[in-house]
Amino acid sequence: MSASGTTATAAAATTGSETTSATSASQTAASTLKSVESLDKSNEMARGLNNRHVQFIAIGGTIGTGLFLGSGKSIALTGPSIVFVYIAVGVIMFLLMRAIGELMYRDPSQHTFINFITRYLGNGWGHFAGWSYWIVLVLIGMSEITAVSTYFITFFDTFGIDLSGFKWLIELCFLAALVTINLIAVKAFGEAEFWFSMIKITLICAMIATAVVMVVIGYHYDAVQVTGQDAVSPAGHAGFDNITNNFSIAPNGWLAFLMSFQMVFYAYEMIEFVGVTVSETQNPRKVLPKAVNEIIVRVLIFYVGALVAIMVIVPWTSFTPNKDGSFASPFIMVFQYAGLKWAAALVFFVVITAASSALNSLLYSAGRHLYQLARESESPTFQKVGQVSSRHVPARAILFSAALILLSPAVNAIPGMSSAFVLFASASSAVIIFIYVLTMIAHRKYRRSADFIADGFVMPAWKVTNTLAIAFFVFVYCTLFLADDTRGSAIAGVVWLAVFGGYCLLRDRWRTRGLREALRE
Repeated sequence: MSASGTTATAAAATTGSETTSATSASQTAASTLKSVESLDKSNEMARGLNNRHVQFIAIGGTIGTGLFLGSGKSIALTGPSIVFVYIAVGVIMFLLMRAIGELMYRDPSQHTFINFITRYLGNGWGHFAGWSYWIVLVLIGMSEITAVSTYFITFFDTFGIDLSGFKWLIELCFLAALVTINLIAVKAFGEAEFWFSMIKITLICAMIATAVVMVVIGYHYDAVQVTGQDAVSPAGHAGFDNITNNFSIAPNGWLAFLMSFQMVFYAYEMIEFVGVTVSETQNPRKVLPKAVNEIIVRVLIFYVGALVAIMVIVPWTSFTPNKDGSFASPFIMVFQYAGLKWAAALVFFVVITAASSALNSLLYSAGRHLYQLARESESPTFQKVGQVSSRHVPARAILFSAALILLSPAVNAIPGMSSAFVLFASASSAVIIFIYVLTMIAHRKYRRSADFIADGFVMPAWKVTNTLAIAFFVFVYCTLFLADDTRGSAIAGVVWLAVFGGYCLLRDRWRTRGLREALRE
């Protein structure tokens, strides 16, 4: 009580009541926490998401296709120590979410956490963050729609059905279906994410349960030709000695170990998505803290638990790349070792739902961010994009974002454009690090401002944890310069920050010049 009272007194000092007691200061701070109803006067969205929706949206934002398909490459890079990397990065992403959670708890009528960058760092950085984040969402969406069709074709290929000639039609149908879900109502979106997440959770839990049974009974398996793997996978057994044998923190060198951080970081990318749903969530100040606090538990269960389950069955030294540099899915390996010949079809079905979930969320988030940008625009034409439909969703912003994502097949069909798109898509992953850093800096500004309330969803030891998160994001960005395949995206990201960021700051300075001159007079 005394700690919160002291903090609240500092926040209340700006009112000139320096002699107010710690207790009354806490009450004053609490009184500044406006009700959600009063903050919602300008909120045109419908609060159609309930606790069940938000909890599973948070889970869906944590689990992506990378866990099902890309974890083999992660394990090959550093061996069992990849578990520690996943835990370390998971903790930092949890700190990011605590910062976003504190800001959104203070004002749950905001449609995006980007608004707090504008509020506490100025219009220049807010303009940069808003447009950069929306562009990132569109570019990732273009990648996801391509991934969805690829996985869909692979799924049917396991049954001997070739759909490769219908790739563009598959992409069109998937996008149309997801856009329709987003346009119906926010509750329809929440239900879709609930079932998408349920499917992913079921597969992970089934795989972990399979691993436990195999270890308990001392299961031995014969050599098998794993779907998606060039060489025959050798015979072996299930046991913890598969992890402990030849254990090393950096079995492939410290450079590979450092590179694993960026790979794992991108597996967690878009974990902040739950922070975009707050303005459409029922009882946000009750639901948001619970959703954020459970993120670390999900990381331990769904990432760490899955990786340990994989490595107790498949020796980490068995993860070797194919001739084209790809890796077999560890999930397919585990289930095929257990004798499930249809494991590949099962896993790719779940991967399709994971990619669809990611695309569904990207459409939702891109629509809300473009809606916010349109509302802040001075252009009457662009402001029309920021209109809400009769179903209380930003329909025009969703449709506009979807139209750009739909350009993906055309872009991929043009050789020159395709290579440029790959560069921009990879650069977008670098740019999102800037957004995270700006978010943490905005959080620091909030904690030092008169807006701060001690009775909110307060981030613990914020001076240390906030600084730690910023330092980590800078570290991850630096690792992008270490490898040839990521150096280009790192450089492109810096160029984007310098050019577009510089433009946004100069634009804001120019627009406020007249106001400053008037104030001097």
